[in-house]
Parts: sequence; C-alpha cells; structure tokens
Amino acid sequence: MDMICNDCPRRCGARRTDETGGGVCLSPALPRVTRAAPHFGEEPCISGTRGSGAVFFSGCNLRCVFCQNREISRKSTGQTLTVPALRETLLRLRDTGVHNINLVTGTHFVRPIAEALSGLDLGIPVVWNSSGYESVESLRLLDRLVQVYMPDFKYWKSEPAKRYSAAADYPEVAKAAIREMYRQRGPVELDGEGMLRSGVLIRHLILPGQDLAAMDVMDFAAEEFPAGSVLFSLMSQYTPMPGLERFPELQGRVSPETNDNLIAYMQKLGLEGYCQEPEAATGEMIPAFDGTGLSAPEA
Repeated sequence: MDMICNDCPRRCGARRTDETGGGVCLSPALPRVTRAAPHFGEEPCISGTRGSGAVFFSGCNLRCVFCQNREISRKSTGQTLTVPALRETLLRLRDTGVHNINLVTGTHFVRPIAEALSGLDLGIPVVWNSSGYESVESLRLLDRLVQVYMPDFKYWKSEPAKRYSAAADYPEVAKAAIREMYRQRGPVELDGEGMLRSGVLIRHLILPGQDLAAMDVMDFAAEEFPAGSVLFSLMSQYTPMPGLERFPELQGRVSPETNDNLIAYMQKLGLEGYCQEPEAATGEMIPAFDGTGLSAPEA
C-alpha cells in the first residue's frame, strides 16, 4: 500500500507506505497494533462483565500534552498487521468472549480497518473509540461497519485545542464528526444485559480550570440530540503526566467540588450516561502495551 494521505482533518498529504509514514500521526499505511485483549476500563455498557475487546493502535493525529497513552500515541510502535492479519486478530479476540470489538484510536488507519471489517461477521458490536478529531468523509467509510461510536469531545474553544493538542479547529471538527456518527447510528440501543448495541456515547475529560468548557460540551449534547438518544460520559480521571512544565495549569487535578458541580449540571440537563468520582484519577487502568493478544509477526 502506498498512499498520499488526506484522511484526517489535517489533510497533510503525507506519503505513507506499508512500513513508513509521516505527517503528525507518524504512521505507515498498514495498522500498527500494540495490544488486542479484553479490557475492563471502559464505561459499564462497554466493558460489562466479560470485558471489551480492545485493539490499541499506535500513533495519533493529535498531540495532546496530557495524553496518558503517549507511550504509543507519540510513536509508530507495535506489530504491523496486514488487512487479513487484522481480520484474524479481530476474530480471535471475539472468540475470547468479549462483549464487543473496541477499536482504540484507529482514525489514521481508517482505510485498512474499513477493509478488514467489510464482509466480516463478528456477531458482536464494533466500537469506534476515537478522539473526535476526524473527518466526515473518513467516518463515511465506516458506515454500516461500526455499530457504536465512542468519541471524545475534548474542547469547546479553539485556544485550548491549539495549546494542548495542536489542533485549533478541533471544536468545529468534533461537532461535525459527532453529528455524522449520530446520522449513521441514530438513538442508542441497549441489549438485554444493558450493553450498548448501537448508537453514540460522547466522552468528555474534565481538564483543570476548564469546567466552563465541560458545561458547554454538555450543553451541546443536550441541545443537539433528542433527550435520551445519546449517552454522555463525564470523566474526572485526569492525571498529570510527566513533561507538563510548560503547562503549570495542567499540573493539578480536578477538585472534588468542581467534579460535584459538573455532575449536578449533567443531571440538571437530563443527560443520560456516566460520571466518575475523583478517586478515578489514577494510572491503574492504563494497560501494558506489550503485544498481548497478537500472534507472532508474519514471516
């Protein structure tokens, strides 16, 4: 595979081959995967009792200074998978008994992922777990292939989006992306076990000093979509990572008072979904990106 890539909102035109890449994501054309295994750190309607079948891709088209997965997001690491090998990995993970297949940060590999999913009968939902920074055109490659969209909505304003993720256009891009996700899947549907079978779950990580932004994001979810038609996850798990010396405002944690106020605001809006308590702010749910669940590299 050899491509000039304009798939993500950056439209950087980087040349990507099977083994080499460029642009912000620094990734080749073929997916690189660091782990494919049951994961229990998602919302209850995703993790359930048997875990979510999480496939972690390396590289990312954002540059979030607070990223907890920077071990894999800032570099192109892991095992390179051809489309048939990715398909085999998904089937093998499905057979472990997980509730769903959870594709984590796959935006920059959307084409081979869509090819792998095309015609593949997994029998369980496919979850697109993303940053929200993706183009509508790329999302349309996933139409009818993905059942659950789980995007972040990180920022409401351009200034923090530029400062913390080098993406000043993030707010408008994320709005358009989430609207397209809802267009594809419509109102949420849960199965008999309370697991999300279809629909959109919007996530927002509360950043220190950004409580007004959290309210704006919740206002968007409440005003844009019919009541109860999307789920919302308000996350207070922000944990300061090393290397934030240039961002002193991000070196603290979200206070219990701020968290309580935002939970109350979410309830006032009538948003259905999930919230966290401050004790969730640990690094314990970050898995080991050690190749678990991947077969030996192809000869």
